[in-house]
Amino acid sequence: MRRSKRENTAIIIFVSSLILILLICAMSIMRTNEYNREVHYELFSGDELYSEEVESEKEVTIKAIPRSNTWTKIFESDSNRYVEKTYRAFTYDFSVSNNTGDSVSDFKIKVMFDKEAYLMSAWNGSLEIHQSMTGGEYVATIPDLREFKKEDYSFDTYTIDGETLIKMKQGDYLIYIPCANVSALEVPIEAYEGTVPGIIMYIADGEDLTGSDVELQYTFHRLIISDRWFWISMTALLAWFVALTIYVITSLQIRKYKLRHERDNEIIMESIETFTGFIDAKDPYTNGHSNRVAEYTKRIASEMGYSGEELDRIYYIALLHDCGKIGVPDNILGKPAKLTEDEFEVIKSHTVCGGEILSSFKSLKDVGEGALYHHERYDGNGYPEGRAGEDIPLIARMICVADSYDAMNSDRVYRKRLSKEKIIEEITECKGKQFDPKIADIALRLIKEGKI
Repeated sequence: MRRSKRENTAIIIFVSSLILILLICAMSIMRTNEYNREVHYELFSGDELYSEEVESEKEVTIKAIPRSNTWTKIFESDSNRYVEKTYRAFTYDFSVSNNTGDSVSDFKIKVMFDKEAYLMSAWNGSLEIHQSMTGGEYVATIPDLREFKKEDYSFDTYTIDGETLIKMKQGDYLIYIPCANVSALEVPIEAYEGTVPGIIMYIADGEDLTGSDVELQYTFHRLIISDRWFWISMTALLAWFVALTIYVITSLQIRKYKLRHERDNEIIMESIETFTGFIDAKDPYTNGHSNRVAEYTKRIASEMGYSGEELDRIYYIALLHDCGKIGVPDNILGKPAKLTEDEFEVIKSHTVCGGEILSSFKSLKDVGEGALYHHERYDGNGYPEGRAGEDIPLIARMICVADSYDAMNSDRVYRKRLSKEKIIEEITECKGKQFDPKIADIALRLIKEGKI
């Protein structure tokens, strides 16, 4: 079975909407991947960094709260003159908090020193040290500061009491790189969780790092299910599947109905054609008349805007317009000579007879109107009721023009068919008299164009 225009339109709509949904889903994936690749930078300083009381509204925050130790060391300097200075050990806990629903896949902590400090130890992560020296900057990464060996690097260091400390001057900085192994597991930081790397350093007694800035560098790992456009596309896809399922089920039911309807129509058509065949067989000169009138009427109705089942209904009504002739005697129906007045009354009775025959045909709306009124005239001089103008049913006015055309265009027992020019002349002459003018004009145009 060929697809209908409606089915083709539905296929286009479903395919187009599916492509749109897939594009939205692809856009969501690209958005998420782009978001996960983006590196974020946040700078922290002052109370926002060093005070527990001050809260930050940033997505990922860091606090550097020092814990003072009892360890103190007296550092000696002999640059110009002998000076002793007391340094106290501080443990700086760099508390990193993830305040979002995404996980932090990686981060780095950059500590920029505004005063002299000495690095003693750090746990878990590695340290990338940036130390300014004569002739430029020296940079090296220490995997574990607790295992630092002076001879492996060129850092400016200070050794006291058997411990070697890395000297950080004003302007120097370090980058803490977190550890991801199972024991430390500083990254990733899951949603709304945190981690606390720590560094121990010596700072001059009475001083601290509150003037130093800390930069936090981090990236997120957002799951695709966290993107609202993903859920929009999934919701749309679900709706698409539901709509497709409903459409397929409905289409199958409609197709099943159409097949049954077509079979019913075929039965009706065959029954009607068989019946009209009996009528046309009574007069060999009018054989096929009912089918032709039905076809002409259908073409006129189509030009008037009718379509589909309504057009089929008009065709069937026109096909049965002469069914009343079944009750007209053959000797009158086929008489070659002029009919007497009584015989003509018998002929005229076929309209009423047809109306009565079709009165029990309830499955075809107004089926009797064609048979009963197709010989009514627009000027009111027709039969059987003498109706005029639009008081005559529209279907009967259509059949009147089609019936008259076929009568003029066919050989009859009492005359030969008329020429096309004569037929056009007759229909034109009878507009507003026998025929509805509008319908007559449509028929004339179809005749001139060769469509009838």
